[in-house]
Amino acid sequence: MSKFGLREISTFLVALFFGTGLVICSKAILSMPISNSTSDGSGGGDDHDNESSTTTFQKPLLLTFGMFFASLPGLPLHWLVLAFRIPFPGYDFDVGSEEVDDVCKDDAIEEGIKKVVTLHEDATVGTKRRNNVLMPMWMYFYLAIPAIFDFGATVFCMVGLQYLDASVSQMLRGSVLVFVALMKQRVLKDQLYKFHWVGVFWIVMSVTFVSAATLLLSVSSSSFEDGEGSSSHHVTTSLIVLGLCQIMFGTFLQACHFVSEEHMMRMSIPVPPLLLVGMEGFWGTVFCICVMFPVGYYLPGSDNGSYEDPFHTWDVFVHSRNIQMVFGIYLFFAFFYYLFAILVTFMQCSVWNALLDTFRPITVLVTELFIFYCVSPLIGEMWTKYSYLQIAGMAGLIYGTAIYNAPNGGSLRLEGQWWALGINLSKEYDEIRREHEVKPKRTNSSVNLLEPTLKPMT
Repeated sequence: MSKFGLREISTFLVALFFGTGLVICSKAILSMPISNSTSDGSGGGDDHDNESSTTTFQKPLLLTFGMFFASLPGLPLHWLVLAFRIPFPGYDFDVGSEEVDDVCKDDAIEEGIKKVVTLHEDATVGTKRRNNVLMPMWMYFYLAIPAIFDFGATVFCMVGLQYLDASVSQMLRGSVLVFVALMKQRVLKDQLYKFHWVGVFWIVMSVTFVSAATLLLSVSSSSFEDGEGSSSHHVTTSLIVLGLCQIMFGTFLQACHFVSEEHMMRMSIPVPPLLLVGMEGFWGTVFCICVMFPVGYYLPGSDNGSYEDPFHTWDVFVHSRNIQMVFGIYLFFAFFYYLFAILVTFMQCSVWNALLDTFRPITVLVTELFIFYCVSPLIGEMWTKYSYLQIAGMAGLIYGTAIYNAPNGGSLRLEGQWWALGINLSKEYDEIRREHEVKPKRTNSSVNLLEPTLKPMT
């Protein structure tokens, strides 16, 4: 059982807002047209003719780079919080040291000055590390692990987003909860109950509904002459399937990323959220420059003979103010989404970070429909006859998530109700409550270091 008060709810909703804006901006950039003159001036114009004016800005690797580049401000913010001791979640500057001083003064006479001073120094160093003042150098390299997972997840999800609607992509990524649940049991050794797996089952069924709706829509609009479907449907069925596979594999890597972040913030030397954001941005930027862009340039493709030509990308970027403006908004949403998503993991656990990807499809679909009918059909998503399957998938995602989150507040408990389909798991909920009630209260760890040496004063 976990606390989910006003602060936790506010953090989750803010992360949901910025996550929705991030997805909308990503799809908008990938759908923006490239002018004919810009395409021809890129230097490899043998493959471009006068029809190239209809080409869209299909540059997923640039968006991947932007995700990590936007996280770099986390490092100066981390140092600013440490320098001025600014109150921020994950930074506890005033915990422990004063209590150690008081205990040492009272017991120095009985135990000997040397022994107490040694324990005091050890406790002070431990307190500083727990309060993020001291951080060993190896930790900065160790933080490359979640960055690697995030790098792979972002690449695959951005590439797959080219062939799918934004809301469909987010609904598929909602299956991250399945992978997180498996890894929390196998890697973090957390116990999962039967109701957890019931929730996972409904989430899997929801992802199946969404995938079926996507494939049916791609088949029915294969001629592309009836105008049904949004701009993302102007691809073949094989590319739709490829996009689905890429999104699912990226979702698996994203689950590894969430679990590794939770592990980093739960270690004996916990990593503060701002440092985690900044170092993931640093390592991700290094991977993009040293690995992703060179590989994308030398891989064969339709972008001037490359999968993605960074020189052509730069040429298009500097000649398009619209792309620059939307990309700037994209960076803004990316930083705050990363920051608040990690705060959600810090305040709750990696499952709640995964729940962001479960709830985002709802806000993304509503926003996409609004954009299509009220702003521009080029970057929005229209309602089709298969959208009902997507709604069914959303309902299943919410239902499975509410079951998984039991017995916390706002969840659904399977106790034989009609909507529980006769499943009664009351004994499991009672067992969790009993364990929660008898769980011992936490004590200050710096005081515990001195407890074995204390004796009554005579």
